[in-house]
Amino acid sequence: MARTRRTPKAYKNLEFLQSPQARSLRILSEFLEPLARFKKEGIKDTIVFFGSARIPSRAVAKKRLEVVKAEIRKLKKPSKRLQVKLEHTIIDFQMSQYYEDAVALTYKLTKWAKTINNSIHFVVCSGGGPGIMEGANKGAIQAGGKSIGLNISLPFEQDSNPYISKNLSFEFHYFFMRKFWFLYPAKALVVFPGGFGSLDEFMEVLTLLQTKKIKKNITIVLYGRNYWNQIINFQAMVKFRMISKADLKLFSYADTPDEAFTILRKGLTKNYLSAPISTLLKSGN
Repeated sequence: MARTRRTPKAYKNLEFLQSPQARSLRILSEFLEPLARFKKEGIKDTIVFFGSARIPSRAVAKKRLEVVKAEIRKLKKPSKRLQVKLEHTIIDFQMSQYYEDAVALTYKLTKWAKTINNSIHFVVCSGGGPGIMEGANKGAIQAGGKSIGLNISLPFEQDSNPYISKNLSFEFHYFFMRKFWFLYPAKALVVFPGGFGSLDEFMEVLTLLQTKKIKKNITIVLYGRNYWNQIINFQAMVKFRMISKADLKLFSYADTPDEAFTILRKGLTKNYLSAPISTLLKSGN
């Protein structure tokens, strides 16, 4: 008599686990699996970096610019397409300074964090992709520290960068679970120039702080006055009474790695290294 094939257990049934009926299990997995890994790696607090995936390193931007200039030199009259390409590569080269600044800032932060007791503090965390995210992870790794990448499945842009610690590279399906892990251990946030994603993440943090849904103190630095003052007119929002003047105290501006480092070190020291025990106990939110 032929042996009856056994039905797989529900938690080993991939067809079920990938079905709409198991969505709650998938969501719970994106909470519990990172929680377990963070605990194993000793990660209790992070400094989160938001910023564009499209900003290249200075070396990459310079190489692209040289290639376009060489193409133009070969032609008596460059096409309009090539002229537009030149304009874009010049902008990319200018913006690449932000990549280098992200590297420099996370290097300084990680070196400083390693001097705090003997435990792991203020680990750099990014979205795990290229651009500013890569720059942030790169500086932390160069300083001999750990580096977190909270990646997400997207149809474009979002391959993991090579500067993420082996056991701290994550890939999320749900944006809201990724955002949870950005904020839950975060004690500081740095927002570099970015697009829709960076704006979405930054505005959500501001909303949660403004409405007191986040009760812990988070030091926020908006990096690059020239960029952000053109993108968001906060003063107009105050003028039209959409936000209060006090809301502008939720964040600070910085234009150099040294300026940002000073703000972050001061805020983190005040809120978490010199704070009363009662405040530290509430910091996990």
